[in-house]
Amino acid sequence: MKTTVTFRHMPASNALRTHAEEKVQKFLKYLHEPVDIHVILMVEKIRQIAEINVQSKNFTAHGVEESQDMYTSIDKVTSKVEAQLRKHKEKVKAHKSETKAYQALEATLPLE
Repeated sequence: MKTTVTFRHMPASNALRTHAEEKVQKFLKYLHEPVDIHVILMVEKIRQIAEINVQSKNFTAHGVEESQDMYTSIDKVTSKVEAQLRKHKEKVKAHKSETKAYQALEATLPLE
């Protein structure tokens, strides 16, 4: 997993970088193949905006959140992207189980 943290219109902070990287580690339980995760932290006047892009081979998740505090923005956007990843994993899991159930049913039916 390759994680990149970019700061726009604000000085780079090690505390924010480590907080974002720790929050992004939650995504590992939903992803198995190598992925690129890009975290963008930016300030526009008083808005603190956090954006996360997760790109894997067959799936892309994207989330943007803003608040008055950067840590709050990071927490909100990670929960939003985590929900997208969870939903995608459940879809893939359900699709695979349907295929196995169909194959098992097909194997038990007598040929005519």
